[in-house]
Formats: sequence, C-alpha cells, structure tokens
Amino acid sequence: MLYAMIEMQRAAAAPIRAMARMNRVIFESDYNALSQTEFGKSIAASASLMESLTRTYGKPVWGLERTEINGKEVDVDPEVVWSEPWCDLIHFKRDADDLAEATGSREPQPRLLIVAPLSGHYATLLRGTVEAFLPHFEVYITDWTDARMVPLVNGRFDLDDYIDYIRRMIGEVGPGANVLAVCQPGPPVLAAISLMSEDNDPNLPSSMTYMGSPIDCRKSPTVPNLLAEERAFEWFKTNMIFTVPFPYPGAMRRVYPGFVQLASFMNMNWDRHVDAQWNFFEHLVGDDGDSAQKHREFYDEYLSVLDLSAEFYLDTIKRVFQEHQLPRGEFHHRGRLVRPEFIKKTALMTVEGEKDDISGIGQTQAAHEICSGLSDNMRQDYIQPGVGHYGVFNGSRFRKEIVPRVVDFIHTFHDKKVEENWVNAFELA
Repeated sequence: MLYAMIEMQRAAAAPIRAMARMNRVIFESDYNALSQTEFGKSIAASASLMESLTRTYGKPVWGLERTEINGKEVDVDPEVVWSEPWCDLIHFKRDADDLAEATGSREPQPRLLIVAPLSGHYATLLRGTVEAFLPHFEVYITDWTDARMVPLVNGRFDLDDYIDYIRRMIGEVGPGANVLAVCQPGPPVLAAISLMSEDNDPNLPSSMTYMGSPIDCRKSPTVPNLLAEERAFEWFKTNMIFTVPFPYPGAMRRVYPGFVQLASFMNMNWDRHVDAQWNFFEHLVGDDGDSAQKHREFYDEYLSVLDLSAEFYLDTIKRVFQEHQLPRGEFHHRGRLVRPEFIKKTALMTVEGEKDDISGIGQTQAAHEICSGLSDNMRQDYIQPGVGHYGVFNGSRFRKEIVPRVVDFIHTFHDKKVEENWVNAFELA
C-alpha cells in the first residue's frame, strides 16, 4: 500500500514540478528584465529547488568516456560483457592503441572487478571509484538490477543467489583477477572466494580488497547495526517489505523499496541535508554556478535509488546483521558450510574510514581474523584518517591516499604470467 501511495504522490507532484520548471525558465531568461534582479534570482532559485525536490530520479549514466594516463587521454567504452536478470557485468574497455601510447607498453594491466553494493543505490554511485582506478587497471563492475524492473517470471533472488552471481562474474573476469568489494558486498564476496578456494577453482582471484564492509557488525556497532539488532526479524518482514505496483515490469514482486533506504540514510543526517538545500538556493541566487552544479551532481546520484528483492534484503538482515553467521563460522551457502580458513592464495586488504558511521572501525578488519589460513605477508590493513563511509571509496582523500595504497597492494600480488596467459587465451577465443 505504501508503494502505491508514493507513486500517487509522485504523480500528484507532476503539475507542481511543471509549474516550477516554467517559472525557472521564465525568470532565468535573458529576455526577462527581472532575471538579473534579486527578486528574479530568488524566484528562479526557488523554482529550481522545488523542481529538484519533486523530481523522480532515474538510473544515472556513467559518463566515463575517457581517462587520463601519464598526461594523455585514453578513450573509454563501457560495455556489458555478461548479463543475467539480476545483474550486468560492465567492462570499461579502454582503447588499446591509446593505452599503449599512454603507457609505452602493450603489456596487459591487472584486471579489477569492483563489486558495487546492492543496498539501495545504483552502481553509478561508485563512478568516482571506477574513475580513480581506470588509469591503473582493466576495470569491471557489477551493475545490479532494480528489483522493480525484474518480472516475476525471472524468479526470486536471495543471498545465496547473490553469492552464485559473484562467483560466476569472477569467473567471467578470469583467473588471477583482483576483487574489490565496497560496503555491503563484503560478506557474500568473502563467502564466494572461500568456496572457490576450497574447490581449488582455476578462476581464483589474486587479491581481495574490502572497503567499509560489515564483515563483523558486532565490532564498533553503528546506528544501522543497532537498529538491525534491536528489532525482531518479523518486524522487518512486516514493516520494510512492500509490493511493487503496476505498471512496473516487476509488478506484484515483494521488495525492500529504495525510497525506504534513502529515507533512513537521510534521517541519519537530516540537518546536513537541509543545510545543503539552503546552500544550493544561496548558490543559485549568488550566481555561484560551480557550487550549484556540484550540488546537483551529488543529489542526482544520491536520490537515484533502486529496490532490493525481499528475499535478499531479509537474508542479509538475518544472516549478516542479526546472527553474524560469517564471523561465527556458521555461514552456509545452499547447505554447505563456508570456511574462509581455506583462503590461502588470495591476498587480503581491508580499508576503513576513521569516522565511518555505517560500518564502524573493526567491522572490515574482522576479515583478517576470519581468513586464518593466510600468511602475514599476504595481509594489509589501512584506516583512513578523517573520512566517513562515503570517503572510503570516493572524494579527494580517497584519490590521494587510499587509491595509491590499493594500487600498490594489487601490483604486489599480481601474477603477470597468469594475466598474459588469460589475455592470450581470451584473444584466441
């Protein structure tokens, strides 16, 4: 019922949004004598703010058409190289000739699979993450599908299915690749690599990096962690799950709506978001176009949300946030016990933010305790001072201080022979 009410509210806001857009155009026009007055700018700014607050935000575009390597531009072409109903695997293919000219070599660079979170936002939230690693790696990323766009005929999607998808995508990227999990994917990615290690899977990755991940939520619990533990599991089933209305392709599917997750995150920092909207208004009135554009870019991404399947969301709540199955050694995948101690050939790096209010200090570091079979020289841990959750994978400090460490870590354990053999086999195929 809530989902249908939200859709009705969006439809009801359409005339208001259209009126706001019309006023913005009129009072920004050079043909309007009031456009350069304080009154005209205030009207235009108010209309722009109203338009942004009532707009429905769709899936953002990547907008990554080129990267810069050693001062030279290299064209980038995002392409889907693997696809299933619940996820696409995107390869940010760089022009081979441009790349050879920029690097002075045709030697293949390490392959990096970035596992984006399935927690309410699209994979494009990691646009800055992808952009930062493009000069150093052959980058792939998981692009999870909005549950409201998946027809019921495609079946359910739970945490075990998620792990299967991860394992298959690692196989698609190929042996000796490197996996980087941002936030939510930490536990299922660790489970997938544990299973691959125990099976001596030929596609086993060379390294795995976890950034701000809830590996063990019992350590430094944050507000979301405490909420998950304070509420009974039945409360989440009753209050957080809704039915997708028509005319969405996934109509009648039970989901955890993205707008619910967004409301939760915004309520955690409500004053900051209110201040941001007021500052946006002032930037518009003051003709500070650069600051206003940065605000638009951030909120265009932040307010674009997707739905999660009910099975996946509830599985995650129960197995990761309430029962802590992975750190307790009780995590099963389709009835099979997941044993991280079998990981002995995949190097491990963990990255945390000093001020992370989503995944507290120690939650990601717990991966080192769980992966007891790894030697000390195959481990690395880093805590980034002065950043919160978002700063662990985006922003200036991420680019200047975290990225170089991750790049060095991956290159340390990168097997060039495996890389060359895989590239040669791929080209022959």
